[in-house]
Amino acid sequence: MSENSTEPLMENPAAEKSGRAESIVLVNTGDGKGKSSAAFGVMIRGIARGWDVAVVQFVKSGNWNVGEEKIGRQLGVDWFNEGEGFTWNSEDLEHDKAVARKGWAQAQSLIEANEHQLIVLDELTYLINWGWIDPEPVYEAIRNRPPKVNIVVTGRDAPQELIDVADTVSEVRKVKHAFDEGILAKKGIDY
Repeated sequence: MSENSTEPLMENPAAEKSGRAESIVLVNTGDGKGKSSAAFGVMIRGIARGWDVAVVQFVKSGNWNVGEEKIGRQLGVDWFNEGEGFTWNSEDLEHDKAVARKGWAQAQSLIEANEHQLIVLDELTYLINWGWIDPEPVYEAIRNRPPKVNIVVTGRDAPQELIDVADTVSEVRKVKHAFDEGILAKKGIDY
């Protein structure tokens, strides 16, 4: 039976598998909307399980006042805004790059500290793809994370090396987006 079949599964596809992992690395990538939203769904699930959770946002600044940050902070998430916003609005890309490097240092410290069962690295792929941070330490930190630290990475165009260190990779594909019709981001839906 193919993945796209409309017939219900009659056998458990995981029946032969019984392995468990102490932690998982998820990557949400692609050109569609919902990569970060899916990561924040995992954030909520982790909180509901009593996990200590941290989020590092690498593009959105603390000035955005996003809903997921508001609820995350209310629920005890350690939240770090390590971005300066959209690059096309930047007045100083060199400053933005320095903020990105500081943000990665913060994320790496969180991973190594082994104090969180879940760390969301929101929009990390951009920093790698733009050459703002050295990617090798990123892959090494994720690969060598403490056993109980689960990681979710979001952003378009995940590099192959990041895909290789991940356990699960989901690609969100854009079929249609309101922005293409000139509709700006909507509070409560997009942020």
